[in-house]
Amino acid sequence: MTTDTTVLDGLDFPTPALAVADDVADLLFREARTVAQFVPGEVTDEQLAAVYDLVKWGPTAMNTLPLRLLVVRTPEARQRLAALMNEGNRERVLAAPVTLVLAADTGFHEHLPTLAPHAAAYKDVLEGQPETREQMGRTSALIQAGYLIVGLRAAGLGAGPMAGLDFPGVDAEFFADSGWKSLFVINVGNVEGTGTPRPRAERLHYRQVSKTV
Repeated sequence: MTTDTTVLDGLDFPTPALAVADDVADLLFREARTVAQFVPGEVTDEQLAAVYDLVKWGPTAMNTLPLRLLVVRTPEARQRLAALMNEGNRERVLAAPVTLVLAADTGFHEHLPTLAPHAAAYKDVLEGQPETREQMGRTSALIQAGYLIVGLRAAGLGAGPMAGLDFPGVDAEFFADSGWKSLFVINVGNVEGTGTPRPRAERLHYRQVSKTV
């Protein structure tokens, strides 16, 4: 299978079971791309807050909501982050209007009495289980990260997630006082067209990724 000649019109997009209109499905998934090229335009704190206020309703284990966001805007902070990115990703961070460092809060259990009053007792249980907290936090934060990418698209923004970075270095540089654990970064900005010169690649079909028992 080659991915060099794929065109959107030739892809298999069954839609009869969807509850949203095609234009919504196109915006969020079919025509959305991983963005590497942004056009001028500010990404405001209000936009980012609106995206979070939407995607926070997605499910996580016990409603723990462990995803945390570091919004990297200033030239000084951008340079600090770029120095910890893999070489091929440094210029992308420096060129993006804003970069989000996504992290998991291993102290998520402190909020359980508010977020999960039915499971408030787990706050004390998890206090003595740091490894369990780290695993739980990472899993649910990664789930939230998926919601966030879709939420950014819903706000009309382009998202370019990247995982090529020095994770311990980022944690030491930015999260030493919080205990947050970095997951990956997302460059965010305005985009015209697809935001990438690459043709759309194939996707696996449902029958290739599923089994029924």
